[in-house]
Amino acid sequence: MEKDIEKILVSESEIKEICQRLGRQISKDYEGKKLLLVSVLKGAVVFMGDLMREITIPCTIDFMAVSSYKNSTQSSGAVSFKKDLDINPEGYDILIVEDILDSGLSLKSITEVLKCRGAKSLKICAFLDKPENRQTEITADYVGTQVPNEFVVGYGLDYAEKYRNLPYVGVLKPQVYQK
Repeated sequence: MEKDIEKILVSESEIKEICQRLGRQISKDYEGKKLLLVSVLKGAVVFMGDLMREITIPCTIDFMAVSSYKNSTQSSGAVSFKKDLDINPEGYDILIVEDILDSGLSLKSITEVLKCRGAKSLKICAFLDKPENRQTEITADYVGTQVPNEFVVGYGLDYAEKYRNLPYVGVLKPQVYQK
């Protein structure tokens, strides 16, 4: 896998610092609230695992799975829901935990669905933000770091279901996905 990486964008130590910073801020902002962390599968599960260990207040977790990439490097624009919440979100302060805010199409669909379900509040926490590629008006309330408009993998992010287990975020060499 390492040979397929052009360069490292976010190191293991930077990831740890990001999770600590966001965990402190989320703990402060949601003190006394009924926090529900919603991880967007599969990519955000690694980030959510690290982030929730840095949150010092009670919280509940659940998962949603959506897809718009279908083994490509660009969103297809069509978002399909693969898994819905197990918990009724009514009355919760929901924080959607996402690996990357890229086109914004998936997150826009998720937020529209959750807004209709009686959540007390709804915010977004994105580990990575790639604003250059945004195709809709959506922003994250909490951002780990911005990345350039390059195809990134690692730390939960994949290409064709590979590279999720890299302990850092790196740029995938174009020859890997331009075959």
